[in-house]
Amino acid sequence: MRDTADAFDGLSPSLGLELLLHGEITVKGRLTAASNATLYCEVSDGAHSAACVYKPVAGERPLWDFPDGTLAGREICAYAVSEALGWEVVPPTVHRDGPFGEGMVQLWVHGDTTVDLVALSRETGNTALRRMAVFDAVINNSDRKIGHLLPTPGGHLYGCDHGVSLAEDYKLRTVLWQWQGQPLAEDVLERLAAVAEQLQDADSALARVLDRHLTGPEAYAVRSRVELLVHHGIHPYPAPDWPAVPWPPV
Repeated sequence: MRDTADAFDGLSPSLGLELLLHGEITVKGRLTAASNATLYCEVSDGAHSAACVYKPVAGERPLWDFPDGTLAGREICAYAVSEALGWEVVPPTVHRDGPFGEGMVQLWVHGDTTVDLVALSRETGNTALRRMAVFDAVINNSDRKIGHLLPTPGGHLYGCDHGVSLAEDYKLRTVLWQWQGQPLAEDVLERLAAVAEQLQDADSALARVLDRHLTGPEAYAVRSRVELLVHHGIHPYPAPDWPAVPWPPV
């Protein structure tokens, strides 16, 4: 795994996670382009501090296809899936109380602004990008936009904004379709098989997180998607009756 401390104000992901859990959150501003309340904050414990994003449940806009008040929990589930896969697609993320009530708090990624994100999104030989496409298939991400790609100066690739994910029905909508129908790499299949085993164990850390934040059918659908990926061994295709690419794609 490439160095990621450069993305998190000099903190390692593990130290950043502890800071998110126990530090004091101070709101610095709001990301006005976001459709739900998304607050730019600083989290500090006196010894360390870092920038973070705080999305309170109280600021979530109702959606027709997702239950009210569940988007923050879906971000937590996406982080749990990312950790189970071992690819660190999602920055350190926690569910905790904040200045405006409970919500999702995630380390802010200081990205590499020299990277052309449009060109990056079209690459076919980028292993991290291809793994992100698999991750999106697992969480049924309905909003993988180009602007949600967060390459860091150290070379790692993160993704953000996973609130509209993990629906029971197939809703995969992404800009990363360049591998559709192609065989999954052997190491990817190994990781998916390991995640499938975790999902079959109700006492596993991953299963417990999903059970806490998702409905029973939604959690079952995660396991089904992983098992289907392992069984067929290929990247999925777009749904015939669902828009394949989010709009706007950037």
